Amino acid sequence: MLKYISMNISVIIPTLNAGDAIKNLITMIQSQDITPIDIIVVDSSSDDHTVDIAKSMGVETMVISRDAFNHGKTRNIAALRSKGDVLIFMTQDAVPFDNNLIRRLTAPLSLPEVAASYGRHIPREDASPLEVFSRKFNYPDKGYIKGFQDIKKYGIKTFFFSNVCSAIKKELFIKTGMFPEGIKTNEDMLLCARLIINGYKIAYVPEAMVIHSHNFSLKQQFKRYYNIGLTLKQNRWILEYAAAESEGITLIKEQFNFIIKNHKYRWIPYILLESVTKYTGYKMGFISAWRK
Repeated sequence: MLKYISMNISVIIPTLNAGDAIKNLITMIQSQDITPIDIIVVDSSSDDHTVDIAKSMGVETMVISRDAFNHGKTRNIAALRSKGDVLIFMTQDAVPFDNNLIRRLTAPLSLPEVAASYGRHIPREDASPLEVFSRKFNYPDKGYIKGFQDIKKYGIKTFFFSNVCSAIKKELFIKTGMFPEGIKTNEDMLLCARLIINGYKIAYVPEAMVIHSHNFSLKQQFKRYYNIGLTLKQNRWILEYAAAESEGITLIKEQFNFIIKNHKYRWIPYILLESVTKYTGYKMGFISAWRK
């Protein structure tokens, strides 16, 4: 097991109407056995008391207009303002599983070849069977370090990365151009791809756990995959290294196996409907970008 080496760490959290969730998250971060040098909440003009709660807990806050929010740009602004040598990005709805998250998440960064790391997502108690499967599929219990040589093995999955709970060396973050701006989603994946293509490695750390899952509706899934298709078409260079559709087919097959193994047969029709919804959204987003 890798040992933690002392680092100056900044935690960055974009928020919008986070409510009590932000208090819980900040409390968990402040109770970690490794204390970050600063915590920055960058808020998109919440209607509730998110900013007041953060300020009352001694956290640095930035407020931007809601229209100005962009997954990449908003995080970049906070990153440039941060004091740490290592940046941890989290989302407002992720809850650290224990007080060792920061230590475990950043331990692989002690290796010179590792530029970034991301943690494991544990489904919430109310997660649907499909969401439980999704967490297991994308966040297995075995860790690994991946690089350019793994593209043949993992395909597009080589570039999988999650800003729900991630860490990156600030110097390399800036050197590789930070998160891409002006895109709808997948800023984390695109940064990961750039790092890997430039010869760096990414660590997946299953011991660094956050509780995080969503029970998305079909409408929400359509929108998500539309944005994914749009983003990938706008950044088609990534598809020169690995195709996206093959990973989708693998996901559906494994989804069916999981549902059958766990005797959740009533979910089979929903899998079919959801799969069609995702694929349609993805293709429409892809075509939309082409027309532009």
